[in-house]
Amino acid sequence: QVQPVESGGGMVQAGGSLRLSCAASRSTFSISDMGWYRQAPGKQRELVGRITSNGMTNYADSVKGRFTISRDNAKNTVYLQMNSLKPEDTAVYYCRVTNTWYDLWGQGTQVTVSS
Repeated sequence: QVQPVESGGGMVQAGGSLRLSCAASRSTFSISDMGWYRQAPGKQRELVGRITSNGMTNYADSVKGRFTISRDNAKNTVYLQMNSLKPEDTAVYYCRVTNTWYDLWGQGTQVTVSS
């Protein structure tokens, strides 16, 4: 089992964009469902969106139309493209990989959106 690794976080002004990446185990990536979650200070972790092994996506209402999840099986990487960022998007963003054998979380990457 290999823990997924997120990257791409940082600080951006409101209205800006960021793209997060999550690299997961190559051996099982193509058959894994991938999810993006976030946790803001003092709040519970919440689902941002997910992409299934066959490419189906779903998103939280709060990010629909602004965020896009995609995956590149050849690079065993899933992406979270975040546009029109708002201060309320500030959080630690986590990647989650789920398949028949395991359910693993990454360590998270901080996203800070300033007003």
